[in-house]
Amino acid sequence: MTPIHRLYAVLSKRFRARRLKWFLDVISPDPTSTILDVGGYPWFWESAPHPYPITALNPHVIPGLAEKAPANFKLVAGDGCKLEYPDQSFDIVFSNSVIEHVGTYANQQAFAAHARRVGRYLWIQTPAREFFIEPHLLTPFIHFFPRSVQARLLRYGTVWGWLTKPSPAEVIGFLDEVRLLTYAEMKELFPDCVILRERFMGFTKSYVAIRPPQTAPNPPGKA
Repeated sequence: MTPIHRLYAVLSKRFRARRLKWFLDVISPDPTSTILDVGGYPWFWESAPHPYPITALNPHVIPGLAEKAPANFKLVAGDGCKLEYPDQSFDIVFSNSVIEHVGTYANQQAFAAHARRVGRYLWIQTPAREFFIEPHLLTPFIHFFPRSVQARLLRYGTVWGWLTKPSPAEVIGFLDEVRLLTYAEMKELFPDCVILRERFMGFTKSYVAIRPPQTAPNPPGKA
């Protein structure tokens, strides 16, 4: 594990456990609820109270991970912007800090549309662009600058740059991949959802689009 990923792991552990509890409190899945976790991995669910039947979808399956995953986990390769599942084929579509990694707003629109189509309930979380710290770079305010300025600052002006020592091509690759979303954009992407705010020190740290009980076609886990 690289130094930046070790740091991410330390910082995200607390938020991950709290976010899982929040999901369980809001959505209240029963033990048989089928969950599609887009971009997720088994360790996010380690503290879950039940071994929910979970399909974890990523562009690539990490070699050897399937053998180590719990029996309730199915790991598959696929594209979150083009889910190849029938309508409402999962009780819940869950995603934690993934939609901001698909590059363009057009891709984010496709990601949201497929999530809304495939899941009866939704829980789609993403960092808030309005938050003063860019969470991937672990640096304040840099994401508010124009792309050309960010390109000059990423290598030597961010914690990510100091620890990963990216090449110029890797800097551009990061800028092409990561696109943080605003509250207005989340409302536009998920018009049939409620947008919740996760706060830190009084500031909105992330947004969560949920399709709650009053708007879901059926309760999770129920026919």
